[in-house]
Amino acid sequence: MNKIKLKALAASMLGALLVAGTTCTMAAEVKERTIKYAVIYDIKHPHGLGAQKFADLVAQRSGNKMKVKIYPNATLGGEVAIISSMQGGTVEMSAMATSQLVGVIKDFAALDLPFLFNSEKEVDRVVDGPVGKMFLDKMPEKGLIGLSWFEHGFRNLTNSRRPVTKLEDIQGLKIRVEQNAVAIDAWNALGANAVPMPFPELYTALEQKAVDGQENPYSTVDSAKFFEVQKYLSVTNHKYSPLILTLSKKFWDQLSGDEKKIIQDAATEAAVYQRKANRDLNEQYLQSLKKTGMQVNEVSAAEVERMRTKVQPVVDKYSRQIGGTLVKDLYGEIEKARKP
Repeated sequence: MNKIKLKALAASMLGALLVAGTTCTMAAEVKERTIKYAVIYDIKHPHGLGAQKFADLVAQRSGNKMKVKIYPNATLGGEVAIISSMQGGTVEMSAMATSQLVGVIKDFAALDLPFLFNSEKEVDRVVDGPVGKMFLDKMPEKGLIGLSWFEHGFRNLTNSRRPVTKLEDIQGLKIRVEQNAVAIDAWNALGANAVPMPFPELYTALEQKAVDGQENPYSTVDSAKFFEVQKYLSVTNHKYSPLILTLSKKFWDQLSGDEKKIIQDAATEAAVYQRKANRDLNEQYLQSLKKTGMQVNEVSAAEVERMRTKVQPVVDKYSRQIGGTLVKDLYGEIEKARKP
């Protein structure tokens, strides 16, 4: 074999060794891990569907080394407890409502303002753009990592006492709301008696008439079987609830670059799937609720506008508290989405 062939062979072998070495190094940077993922609802709920999609993607992209173990039905506690557990590193992740994150990041109150969004198009413009990134960037200093935007969806009012088709019908109703100051003030402004309560306690409270009603998307009303203890559903669409696929920063900081990429890529893809699944299923949930015997009441655009006017002082109050340009930027993106 001449020298030229020997050199070519040597170069080829060296290249193969380098590739093999790189592959081994990359493989070594993905460790065997189990990630605890807390879900408030059952696995068939859109929250659960998003969790399962994320778990499948992580397993696939890590060669099954990284396993996501899903804990549905609030088995790891309510929202506030889960946030604390993620900050402490005892729970790795959850899809967390921004309304529950307000307790640790006050600026998230901007996304709780009532009647903020009119459509999913407006939502997507905000969360997938620079304003959405601004919100995620606020999380690491609080011990949390925001990976991507899932959704809970538009919320509607249910109760066991009477049909609600106008502002006056809300007067005096005891309404369970999220443990969130904006929600409490908004419902009190509408004339209800707002009762903040963790979600796992809600069914029993409705059943025992400790509260008259609650407000959630159709998916939650159906999956939590609130139709068993609630007669009336009013299509108010008074608030859109975004979710952030949230990871414990303590856990994130333990990961290699390859592991972080696997998780981030899976989170980005799972978010597209979860939001689409939630929207596709929305009408099915509504029809299912009608079949259970719930009385579904439409609320006219004029009445929605009356409600919007009634809660404007609450919007103004929290916009001032948040301060800076965040609320202005948020409304600016919504206005852009509304242009034809």
